[in-house]
Amino acid sequence: MQRPASLRSSLLGHNGGPPLDGDRPWNEGNFGSYFGWRAAHEAVWKSIPPAIAMRRARKAAALGLTYVEYTLEILDRGRYLQAGDTQRIAEIIAARRS
Repeated sequence: MQRPASLRSSLLGHNGGPPLDGDRPWNEGNFGSYFGWRAAHEAVWKSIPPAIAMRRARKAAALGLTYVEYTLEILDRGRYLQAGDTQRIAEIIAARRS
Protein backbone atom coordinates (compact mmCIF):
# COMPACT_ATOMS: atom_id res chain seq x y z
CA MET A 1 0.00 0.00 0.00
CA GLN A 2 1.41 3.35 -1.05
CA ARG A 3 0.95 6.19 1.45
CA PRO A 4 0.21 9.74 0.28
CA ALA A 5 3.34 11.88 -0.19
CA SER A 6 2.34 14.25 2.62
CA LEU A 7 2.08 11.35 5.08
CA ARG A 8 5.33 9.76 3.88
CA SER A 9 7.27 13.00 4.36
CA SER A 10 5.91 13.45 7.88
CA LEU A 11 7.11 9.94 8.81
CA LEU A 12 10.66 10.35 7.50
CA GLY A 13 13.10 9.93 10.35
CA HIS A 14 10.44 8.75 12.77
CA ASN A 15 11.16 5.45 14.49
CA GLY A 16 7.52 4.73 15.30
CA GLY A 17 7.86 5.24 19.03
CA PRO A 18 5.55 7.36 21.14
CA PRO A 19 6.51 10.85 22.27
CA LEU A 20 8.68 10.55 25.38
CA ASP A 21 8.58 14.15 26.48
CA GLY A 22 5.62 15.87 28.07
CA ASP A 23 2.36 14.22 28.98
CA ARG A 24 1.37 10.87 27.53
CA PRO A 25 -1.66 11.07 25.27
CA TRP A 26 -3.22 7.98 26.88
CA ASN A 27 -6.00 7.77 24.38
CA GLU A 28 -3.57 7.44 21.45
CA GLY A 29 -1.59 4.45 20.27
CA ASN A 30 -0.66 1.20 21.96
CA PHE A 31 -0.69 1.56 25.74
CA GLY A 32 2.04 -1.04 26.37
CA SER A 33 4.49 0.23 23.78
CA TYR A 34 4.78 3.56 25.60
CA PHE A 35 6.32 1.85 28.61
CA GLY A 36 8.69 -0.20 26.47
CA TRP A 37 9.93 2.88 24.63
CA ARG A 38 10.18 4.83 27.88
CA ALA A 39 12.30 2.07 29.46
CA ALA A 40 14.59 1.96 26.41
CA HIS A 41 14.97 5.75 26.47
CA GLU A 42 15.93 5.74 30.15
CA ALA A 43 18.30 2.78 29.71
CA VAL A 44 20.31 4.63 27.05
CA TRP A 45 20.89 7.62 29.32
CA LYS A 46 21.62 5.53 32.44
CA SER A 47 24.06 3.19 30.69
CA ILE A 48 26.68 5.87 30.00
CA PRO A 49 29.69 5.31 32.29
CA PRO A 50 30.70 8.37 34.36
CA ALA A 51 34.12 8.71 32.71
CA ILE A 52 32.54 8.84 29.24
CA ALA A 53 29.88 11.29 30.43
CA MET A 54 32.60 13.59 31.81
CA ARG A 55 34.60 13.40 28.57
CA ARG A 56 31.49 14.21 26.53
CA ALA A 57 30.67 17.14 28.82
CA ARG A 58 34.17 18.58 28.30
CA LYS A 59 33.97 18.15 24.53
CA ALA A 60 30.48 19.64 24.42
CA ALA A 61 31.59 22.69 26.41
CA ALA A 62 34.57 23.18 24.08
CA LEU A 63 32.16 23.20 21.10
CA GLY A 64 29.65 25.52 22.77
CA LEU A 65 27.03 22.80 23.19
CA THR A 66 25.33 21.30 26.19
CA TYR A 67 26.04 17.74 27.29
CA VAL A 68 22.56 16.68 26.17
CA GLU A 69 22.94 18.28 22.71
CA TYR A 70 26.33 16.62 22.18
CA THR A 71 25.14 13.21 23.41
CA LEU A 72 21.96 13.35 21.32
CA GLU A 73 24.09 13.94 18.23
CA ILE A 74 26.00 10.75 19.04
CA LEU A 75 22.86 8.73 19.79
CA ASP A 76 20.77 10.07 16.90
CA ARG A 77 23.36 10.33 14.13
CA GLY A 78 26.25 8.17 15.33
CA ARG A 79 28.68 11.06 14.87
CA TYR A 80 31.12 12.58 17.32
CA LEU A 81 31.17 16.29 16.56
CA GLN A 82 34.55 17.93 16.02
CA ALA A 83 35.61 21.58 15.91
CA GLY A 84 35.46 21.43 12.10
CA ASP A 85 31.74 20.57 12.10
CA THR A 86 30.83 24.25 12.30
CA GLN A 87 27.71 24.00 10.13
CA ARG A 88 26.12 21.22 12.22
CA ILE A 89 27.07 22.94 15.49
CA ALA A 90 25.46 26.15 14.24
CA GLU A 91 22.27 24.21 13.35
CA ILE A 92 22.11 22.72 16.85
CA ILE A 93 22.60 26.12 18.49
CA ALA A 94 19.97 27.70 16.19
CA ALA A 95 17.48 24.96 17.08
CA ARG A 96 18.03 25.76 20.75
CA ARG A 97 16.52 29.21 20.22
CA SER A 98 13.37 28.04 18.46
